[in-house]
Amino acid sequence: VGAAPAAAAGAAGAVAPARNGTRGTGGSGEKRQLVYVFTTWRSGSSFFGELFNQNPEVFFLYEPVWHVWQKLYPGDAVSLQGAARDMLSALYRCDLSVFQLYSPAGSGGRNLTTLGIFGAATNKVVCSSPLCPAYRKEVVGLVDDRVCKKCPPQRLARFEEECRKYRTLVIKGVRVFDVAVLAPLLRDPALDLKVIHLVRDPRAVASSRIRSRHGLIRESLQVVRSRDPRAHRMPFLEAAGHKLGVKKEGVGGPADYHALGAMEVICNSMAKTLQTALQPPDWLQGHYLVVRYEDLVGDPVKTLRRVYDFVGLLVSPEMEQFALNMTSGSGSSSKPFVVSARNATQAANAWRTALTFQQIKQVEEFCYQPMAVLGYERVNSPEEVKDLSKTLLRKPRL
Repeated sequence: VGAAPAAAAGAAGAVAPARNGTRGTGGSGEKRQLVYVFTTWRSGSSFFGELFNQNPEVFFLYEPVWHVWQKLYPGDAVSLQGAARDMLSALYRCDLSVFQLYSPAGSGGRNLTTLGIFGAATNKVVCSSPLCPAYRKEVVGLVDDRVCKKCPPQRLARFEEECRKYRTLVIKGVRVFDVAVLAPLLRDPALDLKVIHLVRDPRAVASSRIRSRHGLIRESLQVVRSRDPRAHRMPFLEAAGHKLGVKKEGVGGPADYHALGAMEVICNSMAKTLQTALQPPDWLQGHYLVVRYEDLVGDPVKTLRRVYDFVGLLVSPEMEQFALNMTSGSGSSSKPFVVSARNATQAANAWRTALTFQQIKQVEEFCYQPMAVLGYERVNSPEEVKDLSKTLLRKPRL
């Protein structure tokens, strides 16, 4: 991305000098580094996002496009891509009034505060001084959402003031499906945007989607509506080998059906993005990085350093320790939408004992193209799946 014209840089790329001299390191003329964490549901992105949320130098937003999907429900995933991009374009300019467009019906968004933004109760800026006395941004550590919910609600204009103090602005999202959707932002000379593509073994994603299926039912419906109605498909099977159906109640019912059905759209979209990345156009060269979840939890410090180097952040001992602590917990989380420390190996391999061989082959049928690019080996037998001493990872092509 080229240098921004002076007028555009003043609106979008310039960073106000920080009060403490640490966040706006280059004065009012310095270009802001923008980052989009591009991923899908159940890929470890909440944990990955914390590597930015916890950094004292970063202004972080968690899933802002959630507001678009909620407001425009039941619009299908593909039809909402333009609205998602427009919201990101505004947010990267610290124009947070865009949230008002997607406020609940009848409110008009006029009274929307920081606590009305999705993910605000775990946002380190929202929950820290000067917006709230509960925490300090420079102290690394997870925040308690029960504490943050007691923070005084702040006007969006006040939140915008904080946004402009930071040199690095990171947005994490699961609702942009193809990196090409972001092309206008990546081409925009007023924005210096980089994309981090966080990926995970699709079989693990599918397993996690089934486990958290009821919490994702609305999103799964919106994704499944984007499928090609003309395509011939294998029937989805539940653990006992029976067909899943949209009319059946309980286990094997609509929630399971749509959880697996969404994988077709997710993997087709991932394949398009990876093909673009393998032969990157000018707007993507030097602005795209793939990170595998398995590499993140296997060597969190190495991955943290690689990611921070890509976006121009310094790695502190506190952030290294945070990453290590988050991957060395005692087990897996019982709450699928809560960030907590967990055993990395257990989390990465859980799908191998949770899915049946039939379900695994279904996911591989949908996802063989991105799996081949990303270095996820397909399996040939139930015995191979259960042999946890055998890694199914190889070197990715990206």
